[in-house]
Amino acid sequence: MALTINTNISSLIVQRNLNSATNSLNKAIERMTTGYKINSASDNAAGYSIASNWTTKLSSLDIATENTSMGLDLLKTAEDSYALITSHLQRVRDLTEQAANGTYGSESLDAIEAEITARLEEIDRISENVEYNDIKLMDGSADAISLQVGLYADDNSKIELPDTLFEAANTQGLLKDNITTFAAACAASDTAASKLQTIDDAISNISARVTSIGSAQNRLESASSALDVQIENLTSSLSTIKDADVAEESSSYIKAQILQQASATLLATANQAPSIALSLI
Repeated sequence: MALTINTNISSLIVQRNLNSATNSLNKAIERMTTGYKINSASDNAAGYSIASNWTTKLSSLDIATENTSMGLDLLKTAEDSYALITSHLQRVRDLTEQAANGTYGSESLDAIEAEITARLEEIDRISENVEYNDIKLMDGSADAISLQVGLYADDNSKIELPDTLFEAANTQGLLKDNITTFAAACAASDTAASKLQTIDDAISNISARVTSIGSAQNRLESASSALDVQIENLTSSLSTIKDADVAEESSSYIKAQILQQASATLLATANQAPSIALSLI
């Protein structure tokens, strides 16, 4: 290679290698500090696109999991409230059966009527007040509820809760009567027996609703488990594409650091070449 003053090829070569080593060093530092081997599209265009798509899906899967949990909470609220109403109806039935026996005097029947009235009023109070996230669950105002438990808009991503789960659970809805007249009939020895079937029908109605709630809970729990599997597998795949191997990046860092230091030293030597040519003049 000729010894020249105007053009220092050796310096240019060393500068190029120094820049390359510095870029590699900075890239290794970036990957080790972020924990990702793909930090921009320039790192791996195809991998960046896939990772972005999977990250979006993971976020949506997290929301679907939250939706599933909220659906389970809603159903649990309804189930527990139906259990309370059933306990009141069972007590009303017991009292009605006592009144039908014909062995109770007027004072006892008055006491029975008073307790039945109180129980029915409590059923009405519960049914009017039970709600989840501002959705009334037992006053008959709620429509069917569609739970979004998947990523898409198709039926496979939804679980429908029918409006029959949320029919009115008050005395009018269950017993087809108002509190005053029904309580009086239940506490009258000559008509009490005729009300037992009405109460049994109401209890059976609630039992059917709770059975449907149980089926919906099973579906939501299954959906939740399926979502957990999807999240786990997608997270693992995303890690394979995006996460940096710290051991590998540490090795790259050390290699780039050595090359940078060597290039810097050689650059100083290369920059002295024109002065050597000068000394020959």
